[in-house]
Amino acid sequence: MSRTIALVDDDRNILTSVSMALESEGFIVNSYCDGEEALAGLKENPVDLAILDIKMPRMDGMELLQKIRADSRLPVIFLTSKDDEIDEFLGLRLGADDYITKPFSQRLLIERINVILRRTETALQPQSDENIMKRGELTMDATRHQCTWKGQDIVLTVTEFLLLQALAQHPGHVKNRDQLIDSAYGEHIYIDDRTIDSHIKRVRKKFRTHDPEFKQIETLYGVGYRYHGD
Repeated sequence: MSRTIALVDDDRNILTSVSMALESEGFIVNSYCDGEEALAGLKENPVDLAILDIKMPRMDGMELLQKIRADSRLPVIFLTSKDDEIDEFLGLRLGADDYITKPFSQRLLIERINVILRRTETALQPQSDENIMKRGELTMDATRHQCTWKGQDIVLTVTEFLLLQALAQHPGHVKNRDQLIDSAYGEHIYIDDRTIDSHIKRVRKKFRTHDPEFKQIETLYGVGYRYHGD
């Protein structure tokens, strides 16, 4: 059964190119040019996932997400050109599932969509201890992409979750940036090393918001990262 995606962006070039890419993967795409149009359309035609640009006229992506979250857990991916802007709102737990910074790889966007849709499906299945990883105070539920530290929920994007999972699976083992890129983005997708560094920085920041003493992710300069924990 085909999944339906809502694509909301005021850039018609993005609407056209991304719609074509998604449709070639078998998705049905409902396109909207601004938040107000999208909000009305989503009420009339429910979808399985929404991709929202942040900067739009009339109603921006952040306001649209707030209105969506008033009565729905619809999976949402943000398109943004400012890392710090999206990080602030994720910190406020408005409920974005992930974000991709413009300009972006359409293949990467499709991978993120598939990961989130699989997570949404499996979240409805009975919980299995096989999918839960514990490393000291860290607990990660791969089925639901949920993470807790000392019993407190840590809100991570899909990318952040996959990076942390790759490190925590083998405590003490060093993962170089190429290995982390493969874990979080898939093989044969080019990502600048600095992107991984930025993600790790945000993961640390989110943990330290709850625990200023969090030091489990160690940087080995010129080599990579490793996780300390039992």
